[in-house]
Amino acid sequence: MGPPSLHSPTPSLGPLGALVLSSQHTSPDSCKSPWTLKAVRAARQAADFALKVEVECSSLQEAVQAAEAGADLVLLDNFKPEELHPTATVLKAQFPSVAVEASGGITLDNLPQFCGPHIDVISMGMLTQAAPALDFSLKLFAKEVAPVPKIH
Repeated sequence: MGPPSLHSPTPSLGPLGALVLSSQHTSPDSCKSPWTLKAVRAARQAADFALKVEVECSSLQEAVQAAEAGADLVLLDNFKPEELHPTATVLKAQFPSVAVEASGGITLDNLPQFCGPHIDVISMGMLTQAAPALDFSLKLFAKEVAPVPKIH
């Protein structure tokens, strides 16, 4: 399997623009060094200087490797609050300039549990995934109109 896939823009950063290194469709080991370092370097080369590089991580070890590789943001995905906050604390102590994002399983009801001094961004997919669909179709109904004359 290859390195994590590149996405742009990230759903969690929206139109701000970022390259996200995601392990969603690769093996669990692909997010670890040396792939992380190679993937972050490739993202930096491919990206505009203003774009941020974000790495999705599922453990403290992966988060530290991502920060060491030069990620601007580390996405701590599907962490329970009791795992999230200690991980973010360690990460911020070692890499204060790295932004930490919490994502996965966060709802309006449990949002306060994910807020903390070392969490910079919280993503809530349920805001868009659980929203009811809105009909934006444009339906035109013609009133009685005189027929267009044929030109011979």
